[in-house]
Amino acid sequence: MGSLSAFLFVLAPQLRKGPMNLAQRQYTDMLVKYLRPQRLRLVALALLLLLNPQLVRRFIDTATQGGSVAALLSIAALFIAVALAGQVLAVCATYVGEWVGWTATNVLRADLAEHCLELDMTFHNERTPGELIERIDGDVNTLSNFFSRFVVLVLGSSLLLVGVLVLLFMEDWRVGLALTLFTMLSLFVLRRVRDVAVPHLTAERQASAELYGFLEERLAGMGDLRASGAGAYVMRRFHHYMRNLFMKGRRAGMMSTVVWVATNTLFTFGYGLAFALGIIFYRRGMMTIGTVYLIWDYTYLLRRPIEELTNQLQDLQKATASIGRVRELYNIQSSLKDGPGEPLPAGAPSVEFREVSFGYGHDELVLRDLSFRLEPGEVLGLLGRTGSGKSTVARLLFRLYDPAEGEVRLGGVDIRRARLADLRGRVGMVTQQVQLFQGTVRDNLTLFDPEIPDQRILNVLQEVGLSQWLRSLPEGLDTKLSPGGAGLSAGEAQLVAFARVFLREPSLVILDEASSRLDPATEQLIERAVDRLLDGRTGIIIAHRLATVERADYILVLEGGRVLEHGRREQLAADPDSHYSSLLRSAGMRGTDAVLADDGLEVLA
Repeated sequence: MGSLSAFLFVLAPQLRKGPMNLAQRQYTDMLVKYLRPQRLRLVALALLLLLNPQLVRRFIDTATQGGSVAALLSIAALFIAVALAGQVLAVCATYVGEWVGWTATNVLRADLAEHCLELDMTFHNERTPGELIERIDGDVNTLSNFFSRFVVLVLGSSLLLVGVLVLLFMEDWRVGLALTLFTMLSLFVLRRVRDVAVPHLTAERQASAELYGFLEERLAGMGDLRASGAGAYVMRRFHHYMRNLFMKGRRAGMMSTVVWVATNTLFTFGYGLAFALGIIFYRRGMMTIGTVYLIWDYTYLLRRPIEELTNQLQDLQKATASIGRVRELYNIQSSLKDGPGEPLPAGAPSVEFREVSFGYGHDELVLRDLSFRLEPGEVLGLLGRTGSGKSTVARLLFRLYDPAEGEVRLGGVDIRRARLADLRGRVGMVTQQVQLFQGTVRDNLTLFDPEIPDQRILNVLQEVGLSQWLRSLPEGLDTKLSPGGAGLSAGEAQLVAFARVFLREPSLVILDEASSRLDPATEQLIERAVDRLLDGRTGIIIAHRLATVERADYILVLEGGRVLEHGRREQLAADPDSHYSSLLRSAGMRGTDAVLADDGLEVLA
């Protein structure tokens, strides 16, 4: 792999910039691994390129020395054959190069996507999906273009460069030395200007990510934007992001031309040097006219590998910017460290919060010294106004976040000691907002797990009351659902979410506003599904509605992240001084159901 030397001469500073897991392991080992099978093709291609000038010299010298027409025709035919063979090899090398580029970067895309999935919710809350798409696909696509061209052009050009200089030394050591010094000067200059555009290209990639993030958010909220008449505002912001991308891209493009200008300036000097040496040696009778042509042609041939290296340097600038952004993403580590693997007990677990305090980022604490215990198989009704910390309790149990202080224990085990996969396999959660994916009904129920048999899916749909709905679908479980579940009512989507949890068979079930504001018929189905789901399991029901928690064994009322009231539901309901009892009386006096709102009791007709 000696032909890597010219490229590594330029790339070395990037590889020396501290520990870089991606750039060293994924950037060099991967290239060497995939390039090794192509070395014979590249050697053959370079040899054919070097052979043609020798044939032209032989043709010129034969013609000037009165050679026969047959000899000239033979040289011409050989020249054409070599040229055709070179083109065939070039096509083959390009095909292999493209295959290498896409194969290598598809692996990189998968690694990045998996890495992002493992990062905690704090990371995802600070970045839009559009920005991450641009990181995973846009930046890696830049590397794909670079890798595929690198295979054919950089290695082949490096080999050609070395071959030209060797042949020039064989013709005349003085010519070889002069043009070797010229080549070294060219590479030195190119290396010096290599990183000129990198900061500007990095800024361009970031501007692109911001644009895609903006588009993703606005397209997702299209209904609300139209309803509020915010179209003009969206377009004004869109033009702002587009203008920013244009300005950053124009600046990056202008700085990228520095390498091209340097190359043309250098080769103006190089051609002059070749002509001067040829004239001097020809006038002294030390060279034939064919050899003078050979020196000029080889000097011209030197331009090809150096220009290709220059072009690749421009791609390398883009790749370096993308590598930096990909490396930055790889260097982000989740604040949630996987536990050592302490086993969780079988069966319905107990749930315990011990003096838990938590806040999102640098914001004010959402939970303050929260402590309660729920015995195995019991159901807790969690009440509180908006912002009181109810949903935060669920997120901590699912270990989407870790508490700032205190412990969350499941079955007597600190959940930080358990494996994340084991914990999340034991906890099931249904929320008011159901995420449905583009795919079949089967895919949405099993979350793309092919190992769940259809009969089990059918049994679960029967349990949650979706059998009739399934029979109404044209292709049953194979019916395609649109992105976001278009075509499904809110109740049907909610029942699909219940079916998902049934299929997982968790031992702790969390229902976070799972039956909020549904029509009476659908709510009756939901209530039946809840009864089935909580049977034999520990449960936490998070609700605004008082009627929703009538099946709970215990009631916990939160206020400002603290426990306002906690006790058995029957005892609290019977205690006229309890907060829960006062809420029930208020609702009963009006003959309605009620929810807890920010300003007190809100009536539902």
